[in-house]
Amino acid sequence: MRFGSSASFGISEPDYPLYDLPSSKSICVIGSGASGLITAHTLIKDGFTNVTVLSKDGASGVVYGDYRFSCLEMPRHPERGPDNQRLNAEDMHFYMEKFAETFLRDRISYNTEVLNIRRPTPPFSADPPNWIVTVRDNKTGNIVERGYDRVVLCTGGCHEPRIPRAFTVDAARTAGFRGIVVHSSVFCNSMGDILEAIKPSEDGVPGSVVVIGGGKSAQDITAYLTNEGQHSDVSMVFEKTDAFVVSSTQLPASMRRSRLLGVLSPHLELRSGLERFLHNSWLGGKCVRGLFNIISRHSFKSFDIPKDSPLRLCQDIFWSLRVNDEVCRRGKSFHTLAREGKIKLIAPKRAMCFGKDGRSVVLSDGQIIKADAIVLATGYTSSWSKIFDQQTMNQVGLGKYPPQFVVDNTYVNEWKYSSLKDPPPTNSESLDGQWSPCIYRGIVPAKNIYKRDLAINGAVFSTNNGYVFEITANWISSYFLEDHFLQLPKSIKEATECTERTSAWLRKRYPDMLHWTNESHSSDIHFWSWPQYTDDLLRDMGLAHGKERTGGNKWTWLFKPIDIECIGTVGQERESKRKERITEVV
Repeated sequence: MRFGSSASFGISEPDYPLYDLPSSKSICVIGSGASGLITAHTLIKDGFTNVTVLSKDGASGVVYGDYRFSCLEMPRHPERGPDNQRLNAEDMHFYMEKFAETFLRDRISYNTEVLNIRRPTPPFSADPPNWIVTVRDNKTGNIVERGYDRVVLCTGGCHEPRIPRAFTVDAARTAGFRGIVVHSSVFCNSMGDILEAIKPSEDGVPGSVVVIGGGKSAQDITAYLTNEGQHSDVSMVFEKTDAFVVSSTQLPASMRRSRLLGVLSPHLELRSGLERFLHNSWLGGKCVRGLFNIISRHSFKSFDIPKDSPLRLCQDIFWSLRVNDEVCRRGKSFHTLAREGKIKLIAPKRAMCFGKDGRSVVLSDGQIIKADAIVLATGYTSSWSKIFDQQTMNQVGLGKYPPQFVVDNTYVNEWKYSSLKDPPPTNSESLDGQWSPCIYRGIVPAKNIYKRDLAINGAVFSTNNGYVFEITANWISSYFLEDHFLQLPKSIKEATECTERTSAWLRKRYPDMLHWTNESHSSDIHFWSWPQYTDDLLRDMGLAHGKERTGGNKWTWLFKPIDIECIGTVGQERESKRKERITEVV
């Protein structure tokens, strides 16, 4: 039996599977969010009989973004009008719970927190598992070890809070801060305490809450506190806020759910003539950048945002991953409230530390602002570093590593795209912060690819999560089944070269953005280009892709809405290819 070779990221010949092929071998899916649910469901449909989902939560449905899968309709919330397609958290939570109850009853172990995942160590039993998973029952506190043959990581990248050292619990205690400090990840559970802390005093002086950060969480929280705490002083401190796409009326599906934005956004492979024109020609590049600029200007105009507003200190929607879809203009949204002056925007500033009076925050320019409550919307760290020790991370290749075979200038001539002319500056002094994990297709660590006992779903950064997760789940199932039609690199070296090429492309496409992401949320990045990415996965499986899959002809394919139903038969298509192979052998 062979395990990962060493702590260094060495390249060796393929390590072949650590197990036999029968589908009765055990699979542990870690996480009961959207990617975990669809992965478990797909594996079970493909005949895997021993699938367990481990969830530290008490129920399914921890979701971020819009999700729906082909096997279950998304119910309409009774309070949503027929023209409102914007889903809220309650909609998605209900959907995920219904999905789990419909397809995964008795398969999910709730309140079970994964503490560690590792390879077994000698002395071996007669038939050791490939993975030892240490879990804690959060109800009883009991800690046990379980053995599994395969593991699928569906832990996401928005669970482990990133808290600046200056605003930790210890820092607050040392500074004598008398207010409340919470991270955005626990905001819902802390709302009562925050609203109590910022309610007006007996003499009518409003309480003050400071939200640190400029992302989507910061925007949603400040909007909520402004709407709920009518007499409170709400401030948001940021250097740059997220860009946004919005219109005065809801845009049609032919723009929102088609290939249009994917084709307009350059991809590392330009497979169609239209893409090559748009990104390789002078005129095409001008058209691409011009259209993104029009979208940005139109979004500002839709919210009537003045040219001198701090709301314009935002990311560039073409170059950034921090872009929010606001669908259409709404009366009590963050941007409307901020434009009306109901939210104080303090920018471009950084919150540095607690004030000496125990009731304030000190900013980067020395300004001191009152704070009875502080909400840290400062992002998240990787969920992998908490459950893998460094040795195991290196064994399987989950960490970030400098390139071994492919450097950025390797493809300097290939990626001379006119649409990527004049990029924003990069922080060259911290290039190591922009290394990506060597994860093939964002699904399988290149170093571990021929063991076929570890896969990842939910770590690819995209704007159509449900569609991406479902196709990825099918890819993973074929990978575990060793389907003959699934195309994989011929060696670990080739797989590593592919991941390093992707990493070089991401540094070209999104300069400095990899500083902002974490490993478990950026195993690959296909923000606008999710149609091309999912086409690649379908192509790997030898299945219909492109307009053959999503519909349209040479005139309409660009604007044809991509519906989730078009991938509802992928499982049956893969089964048919297996049966064809059996018939050929017989």
